[in-house]
Amino acid sequence: MGRRSLLAGAMASALTAGLAACDRFGKKKPAEPEAPPAPQGPPEGSLEWAVEGPWRAADRPRDEWRHPMETLRFFGLQPNMTVVDFWPGSGWYTEILAPYLSRGGGTYYAAGFATGPGADPAQAALMANYEQRFTADKKLYGEVRFSSFGAAPGPVAPAGTADLALFMRQIHQWMAAGIAEKAFADAYEALRPGGVLGVEQHRLAPDEDQDPAATNGYVQEGFVRQLAAEAGFIFVAAAEINANETDTKDHPFGVETLAPNRLTAPRGSPPDPKFDRAKYDAIGESDRMTLKFRKPE
Repeated sequence: MGRRSLLAGAMASALTAGLAACDRFGKKKPAEPEAPPAPQGPPEGSLEWAVEGPWRAADRPRDEWRHPMETLRFFGLQPNMTVVDFWPGSGWYTEILAPYLSRGGGTYYAAGFATGPGADPAQAALMANYEQRFTADKKLYGEVRFSSFGAAPGPVAPAGTADLALFMRQIHQWMAAGIAEKAFADAYEALRPGGVLGVEQHRLAPDEDQDPAATNGYVQEGFVRQLAAEAGFIFVAAAEINANETDTKDHPFGVETLAPNRLTAPRGSPPDPKFDRAKYDAIGESDRMTLKFRKPE
């Protein structure tokens, strides 16, 4: 092809490009907007989003032992559910449940420590900090609903309205306080027919004698099933999601010798700097049962 032909072709291409950039009146068309960058991470409102949220940075290292995604899916959590969390403590699971349910149109009840006259000062202080924390950012946590669970009568949620009730590593404390049976009865009352009770609890070996006060923090799985059955629940399934076969369950300060509490002396005593933690830290967190029960239809 000759030089003139090459030049003519280039000019024609430039003219075509120029015409394409103009409208039919010869005015230059506005530039096409660039596509927004693809969102990073899981979709907002998903359970993955709630578990991986940056607001959980300090607590996420324990996911290795507590397996929140797998545990909540085993219990059948859905975004539009009404969930009652008995004694949520400092809010380890609240950080996941409150944002997830808020985005999904669900409702989250925190049935915390009783804080009236005669309440334990440490529990009252923990509950005050909890309420302050989870009401300070309503954009993230939504409208957390507060109730209480203890020896005194009173509903943890309106009767027959909850889809899921959660007992997360608290049954041993209720046994010590003499209110374990009441916990199951109150959960049964709050749940709708067909509603689910999810239990995670430090697990005592089946051949060990059950201390009625569970002073070491461990409870037999058979005993938990018995309490649930006496309250009217039907057993659905057990999972080994939170099992830890390296937990020997014979620790000097009970389950609190292990992480996350990592006691080196009896509770209430000063820490013992000479206590050798090596073998207990190697265990990690406790061996736990994960059980699912259902209120009959």
